[in-house]
Amino acid sequence: MQRDMDDPFLARKVPMLDPRLFHPDAVDAETAALNADILARLTGAPDQWSAPAAVVRENRAKGLGPFPPLPKSPRAKVVTIDGPSGPLHLRVIAPETPRGVFLHIHGGGWMLGAADEQDPFLEFFAERLGFAAVSVDYRLAPEHPYPAGPDDCEAAALWLVREGRERFGTERFIIGGDSAGAHLSVVTMLRLRERHGLTPFAGANLIAGVYDLALTPSVRRWGEEKLILNTRDIFLFVQGFLRREGDMRAPDVSPIHADLSGLPPALFTIGTRDPLIDDSLFMAGRWAAAGNRSELAVWPGGCHVFTRFDIGLTREALARMEGFVASL
Repeated sequence: MQRDMDDPFLARKVPMLDPRLFHPDAVDAETAALNADILARLTGAPDQWSAPAAVVRENRAKGLGPFPPLPKSPRAKVVTIDGPSGPLHLRVIAPETPRGVFLHIHGGGWMLGAADEQDPFLEFFAERLGFAAVSVDYRLAPEHPYPAGPDDCEAAALWLVREGRERFGTERFIIGGDSAGAHLSVVTMLRLRERHGLTPFAGANLIAGVYDLALTPSVRRWGEEKLILNTRDIFLFVQGFLRREGDMRAPDVSPIHADLSGLPPALFTIGTRDPLIDDSLFMAGRWAAAGNRSELAVWPGGCHVFTRFDIGLTREALARMEGFVASL
């Protein structure tokens, strides 16, 4: 928004969120069919909490999860750097001459997921945007609870600041991820600013993030419906992440409570059928109130991390991300 400081009615001109986005009629048939398929797959399926997280990870890696694994990129490489507790692996998919670097942090409730489980998304940044995508294989809870994951992401960001130009030929950096990865992206930006006096990122691409670990109203009100996530899942993920320590009101745990001033432009992507929708609505508002450029893309009917599914809504959301990055 172009600010006109001479306009006394500036605040009255700020557009509100269009309520029509939340109307059932706004959901296209393809998105509705995907949601129905997800519910059919997950409703009555074995409870993921009946097995240790390590077993769930192993089964997913073998293709035994509720959804088939995404294809691996043949050009992906692994770079190993020094982490806070030993070697830290970064998965890199890069064009020959990168125009920038996307530091990617995967989701999975801080307990699941891996850097090699979303290569098509990383390829999107390499192919369509010309960015080198660098995904962090951070330590996972509950074996490595808070602050292990944030510590690893902080180390990866500092490595990029130190070595990015020499390795990739550019210092144009953006950061982002989905779900817990969006949370860790914001925590990483805050840590670099607070602990190191660094604000190296030109933008943040944040998808379906969780920013209040005490749980926002939309999470608490969601209930048992298993559309990727439900209330119980989110509660248990938080409990696993904070198994040993962590104040839910501390900015390093719940960045919704942070001083957000001086952070880069951010695009918040969220679907209306995501229990975490309040997290994006609240954080996008706080981001703007702190004086930062904030863009909120709300997608009718989109489930949690719907961008992992090949549907028209995903293609529209990716096009919006492409435009956002191009504008930085």
